[in-house]
Amino acid sequence: MPNPGLPPDSAQFRLAVPPLEELLAAAHVVSLPMRVKFRGIMQRESLLLRGPVGWGEFCPFPEYGDAEASRWLAAAIEAGWQGFPAPLRTSIPVNATVPAVPADRVPDVLARFGRVDAVKVKVAEQGQSLDDDVARLQAVRAALPDAAVRVDANGGWDVPGALEALTRLAPVGLEYAEQPVPTIDGLAEVRSRLRDAGTPVLIAADESVRKETDPLRVARAGAADLIVVKVAPLGGVRRALDIVAQAGLPAVVSSALDTSVGIRAGLALAAALPELPYACGLGTVSLFESDIALDPLVADDGAIRLRDVAADAGLLERFAAPAERRDWWLDRLRRVHALLTPSIAP
Repeated sequence: MPNPGLPPDSAQFRLAVPPLEELLAAAHVVSLPMRVKFRGIMQRESLLLRGPVGWGEFCPFPEYGDAEASRWLAAAIEAGWQGFPAPLRTSIPVNATVPAVPADRVPDVLARFGRVDAVKVKVAEQGQSLDDDVARLQAVRAALPDAAVRVDANGGWDVPGALEALTRLAPVGLEYAEQPVPTIDGLAEVRSRLRDAGTPVLIAADESVRKETDPLRVARAGAADLIVVKVAPLGGVRRALDIVAQAGLPAVVSSALDTSVGIRAGLALAAALPELPYACGLGTVSLFESDIALDPLVADDGAIRLRDVAADAGLLERFAAPAERRDWWLDRLRRVHALLTPSIAP
């Protein structure tokens, strides 16, 4: 039976899956401290794989099931064992990211990004109010009067809540709202009702692309103006490129709170897209206290230059995860590898 965690198979995407023993020998598990809480965590764990052509990153969040995590492993194998498509550009514009921090912390967060031409602001955080979101957006706009500002709710509102929130946030000037509600039908309703009300906020789909068995359903439903694509959840750069082409919608390339190894894959996707109309959400290494590369992939003047990156042996040792967490990740690798092998091996 085909693995439900992967997009439909095709000869275009088939790659040799290395033997489990080879992956285990290439694995390094790290735990990196965050500067601020993001997705409710202050430590980001990741399993890094050193392959024959580069480094790959396997870091699905702990709550993800093995079938969903299999796409992340496919992406890591592509990066480390196959390499990336030829680039069309070598400089990738990126946005800053403001977590759901109090408004008075916004200037400190933005200061870590240097020049900022675009910024994504987290909203709809559990335990916070719409007033908190409004204050955070106003602080961002005060600090960056000319920047493009987009918000990301991670599906945290229902339809009435999204309509209320986006109506209140729209005067700040929003480039788009990312995943305001969790379902595709809900996205379609929010998009339609905002247009009917004359509220100028575009709708972007994220989870409704990367967490769906059919990542193209959101486009067919007319539920979004643009899509957010992430390499690891979609199974690799080549699969992501195909999804964008089939969706026929503008795309924003984003990260999944990756180290520089994962960001390198995101840059490869952004570099290979025929069009790149929006700044990418690939500046999240700035949210870490430390990275695993001596020369991390962070923005300079609002962009990241396309280049290869390697994990540093000293940093891998310094931030090595505790033994029990390393064992947890290696057990997960074993389970996911068993799912992946029948699906995409030659």
